[in-house]
Amino acid sequence: MKIGEYNTLMVNRFVDFGAYLIDKEGNEVLLPKRYLTGDEELDDMMEVFVYNDSENRPVATTEHPHATVGQFSLLRVKAVNAIGAFLEWGLVAKDLLVPFREQRVRMQAGRSYIVYIYLDKSSGRITASAKLDKFLDKSLPDYYHRQKVDVLITQQMEIGYRVIVNSQHWGMIYNNELYQHVNIGEHHMGFIKQVRDDGKIDVTLAKIEKLRVDDLATLILDYLDNNNGTMPLNDKSSPDDIMRTFNCSKKDFKKALGLLYKQHKITLGDEVRLS
Repeated sequence: MKIGEYNTLMVNRFVDFGAYLIDKEGNEVLLPKRYLTGDEELDDMMEVFVYNDSENRPVATTEHPHATVGQFSLLRVKAVNAIGAFLEWGLVAKDLLVPFREQRVRMQAGRSYIVYIYLDKSSGRITASAKLDKFLDKSLPDYYHRQKVDVLITQQMEIGYRVIVNSQHWGMIYNNELYQHVNIGEHHMGFIKQVRDDGKIDVTLAKIEKLRVDDLATLILDYLDNNNGTMPLNDKSSPDDIMRTFNCSKKDFKKALGLLYKQHKITLGDEVRLS
């Protein structure tokens, strides 16, 4: 039975205050009555999340926390007391502790922080840490150009956004590679642009070029359909005007126009028109 993770367990017995679920090794855990629908029967299989209650006893729930052990997540501080900060975790009966020793800066109630969730070996309790470096891989990343990766937005910087790549490595998305609005704590699909000799990773959220240009060509046709078949922009328009209208780079815009022209769908001039 894995504490801090989802488990598929069998209904072993019912009691007045809930049901006991059992794993393949014979370990039991209580699923409180409030999580039962009344349709459960003995030997039914159930997927539940298992965590430790306030007395450090395992307990099951059908609720879904915002993140599980081994994951990074943006969580809001509910309260701060003498032992640390307690985060809203998505469980009614359980908040997540960040001890003071695991805080990079003193956390404040009402603010949100990126944390890593782990099972503390000494106490056996599920704990969170804002000291993210401890939980990231320090070895040289083995990514290839344009590899699809999960990207967690963690920090806005002057040059762009610092991100966590595949829950393993630090990466960076530069401002000139960002063609959409992002928020701290969001997960996005990204692509590896390059891994530098020093191990630093450059990431882009832009799709692989062909898909990006195909999507943009469709947007241009939609624009023309909705504007009497004409568009004041052309391949000589300013990058700012193009960005405001289509949220893309001028390079991609020109490629999309070229694609549509070759397909005989548009004519080019001072204005772009449907053919």
